[in-house]
Amino acid sequence: QVQLVESGGGSVQPGGSLRLSCVASAITLDSYYIGWFRQAPGREREELSCISPDAVSPYYADTAMGRFTVSRDNAKNTVYLQMNRLTSEDTAVYHCAAVHHYWYTRCQDKAFEVWGQGTLVTVSS
Repeated sequence: QVQLVESGGGSVQPGGSLRLSCVASAITLDSYYIGWFRQAPGREREELSCISPDAVSPYYADTAMGRFTVSRDNAKNTVYLQMNRLTSEDTAVYHCAAVHHYWYTRCQDKAFEVWGQGTLVTVSS
């Protein structure tokens, strides 16, 4: 059974940093696009970043550009999201998702097939 598991969430003060991890099982990520998304209470899920299997030219949404960095280690079957200069607006549940590169269309949630359960990030003083 394909499974994605996120970790690295937690509580951080404004201006702080966190690194999220997304580990896959039952699939080898080197054939998959990975997306990072988040959903805050009362808000729609939004895309943050997507990375191709070869990690060339990752996509960043405006809200992530310049503060978040996506990377991957295919040997470890893991994708990361480094988040810097966090604000209270970044408080949300963060999810990673996967889709085989053959089926990838664009960095939006409807394009992804497999989802993790999410990890909570809380930014508060």
